[in-house]
Amino acid sequence: MTVYITSIIRLFSIQRLSGQSRSAILWNPEKELFTELYQYPEHLRHTLENLPGSSGVYIFYGDDKAFPLYIGKSVNIRSRVMSHFRNPAEAKLLHMTRDIEHIETIGEVGALLLESDLIKTRRPLFNKRLRTARKLCSIRLQGLTASIVFSDDVDFSHSEDLFGLFKTKMSAVEKIRDIADQEKLCYGALGLEKLSKNRACFRFSLGKCAGVCCGKETPEAHQARLRSALSTLKIRSWPYPGRIAIVEEANGQTDYHVINHWFYLGTVKTLEAARAFDIAVPHFDRDSYKILCRPLFETDSSKVILLD
Repeated sequence: MTVYITSIIRLFSIQRLSGQSRSAILWNPEKELFTELYQYPEHLRHTLENLPGSSGVYIFYGDDKAFPLYIGKSVNIRSRVMSHFRNPAEAKLLHMTRDIEHIETIGEVGALLLESDLIKTRRPLFNKRLRTARKLCSIRLQGLTASIVFSDDVDFSHSEDLFGLFKTKMSAVEKIRDIADQEKLCYGALGLEKLSKNRACFRFSLGKCAGVCCGKETPEAHQARLRSALSTLKIRSWPYPGRIAIVEEANGQTDYHVINHWFYLGTVKTLEAARAFDIAVPHFDRDSYKILCRPLFETDSSKVILLD
């Protein structure tokens, strides 16, 4: 009770000192943090004047333009930035922002690739999702076994029977465990726990295992059910002999996005420049892979030009 009353007193004291401004401050007694309430960022209104209603990337800067605060993308830059302005959850970002710049792209694919690349190279403060994760894990099914493999040991762009992309081994193991629970697979057969010889696992007695551990199910049937459950997570091998250019066109303009083994190398304006763009692929890029699967497999194949 004493802590609660003290917190209320602090709140009213702060409000009196601030003149009950629209950005009143709340005292959080549990975390001992000050949280600034949202107010419309009037100091950024002028930045909207130069923002286009077209595809591209936008960059929020604070006092130092060498270190961006946030990088985003949209098919309508102006509309997307305005949505940030109206979002109370982004009050801290808006309070710290001093300027907003943008880079236009011809279409959505270019915006997605550029955003991912800029976040990895410039590491903005408020972006977490697309930060570089060079060592990835995947689930490999070989024969009747399932194992966890790592991207620094296995070439994910060409290996068959890989399922899922995970940042940690623990997250891959948890995925296998979740599937085992849903499909009544055997923890022992999956390597999640030790099995006693010639004895059923404990989960079989609970009706949570179909019985591969005690001969009630064949190993082939068990593995087939695991493969079926993982099918939506299957990693697609790079389907080309080498580099390609994805052609993106709009309003009489053309961009060539150069890709090699799921890795985004860059964007150029001519096919000649695309052919000259040859950089060694440093690692398997999970974000580029996810961005590119749709345009490569679900759109017009004539928009893909082989460079090698």
